[in-house]
Amino acid sequence: MAKLNAVLLLIAIACALGTVTSQHHARKLFVALEKERANAKQLEIEFGQLQLEASTWGMQGRVEKIAVSQLNMRALAPNRVQVLTAQGPGDVK
Repeated sequence: MAKLNAVLLLIAIACALGTVTSQHHARKLFVALEKERANAKQLEIEFGQLQLEASTWGMQGRVEKIAVSQLNMRALAPNRVQVLTAQGPGDVK
């Protein structure tokens, strides 16, 4: 009977240690998950800022201003513009 009690006590202690270990591991994983969520949120904010910056850099007015002032470019007169249309395989003459 004493042996049975000792074995049952050892099993109970092993189960308790397993439970504590698994809870500790789960808490560590939860902390890591929350850190990654915060990191993902920060990256989303940065991505939005970069999209806004890219759209600002590519605005038509800004590009035109730089083309005129720094590259000495000018717009063509409408009578000097030619529009070409692509011919499909069936349109070859």
